[in-house]
Amino acid sequence: MKAIAYYQSLPVDHADALIDIELPAPQPTGRDLLVEVRAISVNPVDTKIRRNVAPAEGQAKVIGWDAAGVVKAVGPDVSLFKVGDEVWYAGDLTRPGTNSELHLVDERIVGHKPQNIDFAQAAALPLTTITAWELLFDRLAVSRDAGATQGKSLLVIGAAGGVGSILVQLARQLTGLTIIGTASRPETGEWIKQLGAHHVIDHSKPLNEEIARIGLPPVTYVAALNQTDHHWAEISELVAPQGKVALIDDPAALDVRTLKRKSVSLHWEFMYTRSMFQTDDMQQQHQLLNDVARLVESGAVKTTLAERYGKINAANLKRAHALIESNRAKGKIVLEGF
Repeated sequence: MKAIAYYQSLPVDHADALIDIELPAPQPTGRDLLVEVRAISVNPVDTKIRRNVAPAEGQAKVIGWDAAGVVKAVGPDVSLFKVGDEVWYAGDLTRPGTNSELHLVDERIVGHKPQNIDFAQAAALPLTTITAWELLFDRLAVSRDAGATQGKSLLVIGAAGGVGSILVQLARQLTGLTIIGTASRPETGEWIKQLGAHHVIDHSKPLNEEIARIGLPPVTYVAALNQTDHHWAEISELVAPQGKVALIDDPAALDVRTLKRKSVSLHWEFMYTRSMFQTDDMQQQHQLLNDVARLVESGAVKTTLAERYGKINAANLKRAHALIESNRAKGKIVLEGF
């Protein structure tokens, strides 16, 4: 089968940063699905792994996690899917990635693809959807009762990116929160408004001053999606007493003591925790992907696909990695077909 891989961690502009290779087709066991990959999307985690995780000497490393495709075969213990099902998922960091024609994935972290969108549109969503859903409902414990969240607010720092683009939609559709998104360019600010943010502020300026400028009280919930260390002092100031802060990035050391006087709680969201540790509730990711598929089919949530980069090959994948590394991506970059 065709795959894109690397043999050593290299800058994205190096000729061998990602290369086209051929690999044997894998075989499903246990609760595995063998998926024919039709489309993939690219996330910051892809570039971080490529830059920082070198494969064993002489071994090819295949990365990539978001995918949409068709089930070609199933392991003997599979009960949630059958051959021919269209699926979407975000994979497992401990296993080979989705940048290949055929891919093995545990059925408990796979959902049925929304039927009203194509494979590329679907591939844009799983990783960011799982991250946003878990951050909002599992980590921050926001109620899905709109009445219970009236008068409360959510600040999404980096709202125009992949996770932010779906987090804003989920919060707008499923809660009564007032949503404030951050952006620094007119086009990204407009994107956030279209997705459902009530207010947009500029994260190139002090966030606490921006919140005061638009006349809002301290924020109940903060989703810090990037540059958390840069914004930390402002987050500590603008968050409401007994509020909650959730992070997904990898900040430098934070002085969490700044949260103490307000009794603010700090939460980490890492969507691979369930698959990495085979947690008892691992199948929650299957369920939430199915729940979001219904929201997509009803029109309540839309794909965050922003760029179609052509066929799945090393050249196009390197272009996508380069855009992610520039920190100027809006929405998701998708490749489709081999």
